[in-house]
Amino acid sequence: MKIDECFQLLEVDITSCFRGISCVKPRYTYSTNWLTFDPASILPLSMTAKLDQAFSALSDPTRRAILAMLLEDDMAVTDVAEPFAVSLAAISKHLGVLSAAGLISQEKRGRVRWCKLEPDALREASVWMQTFGQMEPVDLDAFEAFLSQELD
Repeated sequence: MKIDECFQLLEVDITSCFRGISCVKPRYTYSTNWLTFDPASILPLSMTAKLDQAFSALSDPTRRAILAMLLEDDMAVTDVAEPFAVSLAAISKHLGVLSAAGLISQEKRGRVRWCKLEPDALREASVWMQTFGQMEPVDLDAFEAFLSQELD
């Protein structure tokens, strides 16, 4: 198809485009909405939100270190904050994110706030990640050899 035919199909006067005069709007408009992936179409909305929150909480190295510390035992907030070179307020915010994601629970005993790791919190994330481990790895060298054999 020649360029003139393309412009005719779009109902555009080619000469007006090159003179700086605005072109006529094309007759057809195209949408890319169908390319948008909606995770809710595969996973239930409640599970998607939980996974998003869990992975968002795990995305920060400080929060991962806090979870590693809580693997050993329950800890007071001040004990959690001790090894980090950030303020107690910053650690409290990290703990709030972990609590909101359901990865830890907090309780107040007297004047001290204690943090406890929730062992079942990552179960859904673990199940979701294990589905990717069930795929067979692709041997690209063997695939290349197969293609060269078939094409020769």
